[in-house]
Amino acid sequence: MFIGRERELAALNKLYESDKFEFVVIYGRRRVGKTALISRFIEDKNAIYFMGVESNAKQNLENFSKSILSFHTGMEAETSFLSFQAALEYVFKLSEKERIILAIDEYPYVARSSKSLASTIQLLIDQYKDTSKLMLILCGSSMSYMEDHVLAYKAPLYGRRTAQMKILPFDFEETCRYFKNFTDEEKAYVYGIVGGTPQYLLQMSDKLSIEDNIKNTFLNPNSALFEEPENLLKQEVREPALYNAIITAIATGASRMSEISGKVGESTNICSAYVKNLISLGIIEKETPYGEKASRKAIYSIADNMFRFWYRFVPENNSIIARGAADLAYKRIEPHLSDYMGKVFEEICKQYLWKQLLSGECPVEFSSLGRWWGNDPKEKCQAEIDILAEQDKNTALFGECKWTNEKVDLGVLETLIKRSELFPYKNVHYYLFAKTGFTKGCADRAKEMGNVTLVSYKDIVSKMK
Repeated sequence: MFIGRERELAALNKLYESDKFEFVVIYGRRRVGKTALISRFIEDKNAIYFMGVESNAKQNLENFSKSILSFHTGMEAETSFLSFQAALEYVFKLSEKERIILAIDEYPYVARSSKSLASTIQLLIDQYKDTSKLMLILCGSSMSYMEDHVLAYKAPLYGRRTAQMKILPFDFEETCRYFKNFTDEEKAYVYGIVGGTPQYLLQMSDKLSIEDNIKNTFLNPNSALFEEPENLLKQEVREPALYNAIITAIATGASRMSEISGKVGESTNICSAYVKNLISLGIIEKETPYGEKASRKAIYSIADNMFRFWYRFVPENNSIIARGAADLAYKRIEPHLSDYMGKVFEEICKQYLWKQLLSGECPVEFSSLGRWWGNDPKEKCQAEIDILAEQDKNTALFGECKWTNEKVDLGVLETLIKRSELFPYKNVHYYLFAKTGFTKGCADRAKEMGNVTLVSYKDIVSKMK
């Protein structure tokens, strides 16, 4: 099932229609749907598709030759080009008369096996770009490789691309399109459990309850998702054990670098290098309080929902799961699900605010959104604000998100007002987000104040339909 990616497909089709040489770089983490996007784009076009394998240059050249010759002759050919240069030159010449797409998927595997490949492509682009109608697509899952060896200033191919696309997981709205039969609440849980990665969404069934979906995937040793985080790490990094320990430390509450290094038993310097890699892979994110640059206040959390869910619940229940006791494991997880969903709901609310801004419906025209935490000198305690966004030095938005079955009461609004007074903004707008709704006292006060917007989860979902 192919859903979404309308923007990316439209951009690719526009480049295709230029009928001149185009060079597109597509990259993004594994399982995010890059291959599906390319397949959909080329399905009705003249295209040579080749996927690199983690092998030597000879194997990749043979496979590449087969892709080219079967495109040109319509037959499986046993012959092989003598070099990547000869193979690529052949394609460039073929495309002088007609529009052809050459898509090289998992390009890093091919480039690592043939060290001169990037320079060869550079040479041929420079030679043929004015006469060729080739649309060249290089696609890769190794984010660091694509950024350092294809897009970076020092890379041989720098300055040759005509477009680049970083493919990201789906947001909450796009995720919901996958599932027609889930209730609105179940859609939030699915997004919280597997995030917006298409490959993971395909593992979930809207014909089953959330409980059964969790049991069938995360609590089933035979499922594709059960070992997914560990498998993904093995593909991406050299020392998965230490990376695994770092993610586990963060998942179980260590958020500052000193806490992470203490739990892992390695120096902060070593941990910081590993955390940096995890950030580039999109697994971990670094946050500082909104509006502050001081990295001593930085905290780390798991950015990817599937990783966050897996590391939060699977390792501690591993022995039970291994014995096939999925019911018992779920029984232990279930009381913590609502608490787990708090961060997910915050993310959904932020996405809602971005959509409000882009449609011109947000009273504060911010350029970024974030969280804030720090000292409250009045109350002499640590305070947190779920959402803070600034328009200018005078105008800001403050938000609070509550994923609970109780209605949000006046006390929540009053606390948010108090915390906003820690800042010097004169024009302030408040947003309260609630899973269930608001008490009459809260609704009346919001109406009276005139600068408060109350948004229930139901309102968020109805905006998306």
